[in-house]
Amino acid sequence: MTAHRAPLTNHHPDGSTCPPNHKHTSSGKPLHNDCPGRSYSQAVCTCGTWQFKGPGKGYVNESRKRHLATHTPPGSQGPAVLRDLLRLDLP
Repeated sequence: MTAHRAPLTNHHPDGSTCPPNHKHTSSGKPLHNDCPGRSYSQAVCTCGTWQFKGPGKGYVNESRKRHLATHTPPGSQGPAVLRDLLRLDLP
């Protein structure tokens, strides 16, 4: 099983995806000549049960990080596994 991902994407007012090379001000105004501006940002998790859409890129990113933190990494059992692997059985 792989780790879940929730990529953040920006969208134009018509709903089309805004390419990553289109830069914006914090309010979503375009800094690229061919861009109509960012209307909203969206994150959709690969778990299939979560998505978030909002006008503020920062808030969407924070919500995305909070959701991803709810997924435990696959096969992660923390330092106990490492201790068992590195344990030296001394007489």
